[in-house]
Amino acid sequence: MTNTRTSPRPPVVVIAPDSFKGSLTAEEVAAAIGAGIQAAIPDAQVRLRPIADGGEGTLDALMHAGGERLALSCRNAAGQLAEAPVGILKDGSAVIESASIVGLTDAAGTAVAVEQRSTLGVGDAMRQLLDRGARHFLVGLGGSSTNDGGAGLLAALGVKFFDDAGAEVAPRPAELHRVARVDAAGLDARIGQARIVAMSDVDNPLCGEIGATAVFGPQKGVTPQQVPLLDRSLAHFAAVLEKEMGLAAAGRPGAGAAGGLGYALLMLGGEFRSGAETVADHIGLDDALAGADWLITGEGRSDAQTLHGKAPFIASQRARRAGVPTTLLSGGIDRTSLDELQGSFSGCFSIVFGPGSLQDAIAGAPELLRASAEQMARLWQSAVGARR
Repeated sequence: MTNTRTSPRPPVVVIAPDSFKGSLTAEEVAAAIGAGIQAAIPDAQVRLRPIADGGEGTLDALMHAGGERLALSCRNAAGQLAEAPVGILKDGSAVIESASIVGLTDAAGTAVAVEQRSTLGVGDAMRQLLDRGARHFLVGLGGSSTNDGGAGLLAALGVKFFDDAGAEVAPRPAELHRVARVDAAGLDARIGQARIVAMSDVDNPLCGEIGATAVFGPQKGVTPQQVPLLDRSLAHFAAVLEKEMGLAAAGRPGAGAAGGLGYALLMLGGEFRSGAETVADHIGLDDALAGADWLITGEGRSDAQTLHGKAPFIASQRARRAGVPTTLLSGGIDRTSLDELQGSFSGCFSIVFGPGSLQDAIAGAPELLRASAEQMARLWQSAVGARR
């Protein structure tokens, strides 16, 4: 009698991690995990889909499927010209990552105090991309060092600010309390033809106890004494701007993202969207999950905040809808958050095998990821084999 039973098909594994900030790009993380999976299961079909949530690494994740990378001359947070990477996707969408222009990790841009920094460079990038014909913008808002309410962006696009005496006011936090009049007549007319998507994983309003300054200002250098002063300055600036433009956006979700850069984009007619959801759509994560057996996602460090719109959580939600189990593989896991994390992930793992320095973990991250993924795959393969 002939045995007609066929061998089980090779597993399909989708790998959709965020970057390990300051260490590896999401693409590098995905590649290392993929190598580990195939070391354990050589015939596995691996689908790499690096993901991001609007912060550092968003440009790389979106460009994974191809497009044109450009280097533009833009002002950093301190107003100095520097090269900034941007991208044009295959569908013509222009990608601006604010962390690459006015980011917290830019030593030159953060050499001045936070009250002297501005988002002029983000406006520089947008204007140059408009010159190249772009009319659809995806703007990542995470990781900025600025707290200017997007005044710099607006100024770079032609909006002017004046005080009571008619003198022009610089678009910096330290000066916004002086704004008495806004002249938007010079705003680049092409903005009216553009679709702008502001991408972030935070939905804070511009001002108040959960606003940009109170919540995110301290990590940018805002002192406790400065918080109420700068918050009042942003509220004053918004009141004058909204009166001139006939719009109201300060209280909308996402207005407080990137120190109020989200607010300025909303005032320009932009829409606010979850960064991770937007990236997931553009990289075709749902298509990759169709027919898949397993999703692996992760980030540099996972804790309870991961469940608030971070890229691994969004990836796990998409996988759940597709009926695909998800495992979290991150650089570090907050043990006190395990109970919460386990509600969204079928297993949470750190790549660290034992005590060691942060520097060693960063330096060895690719091999740690590969080795951890291989061990996970061997466990998964054993469990699947036992059920067959």
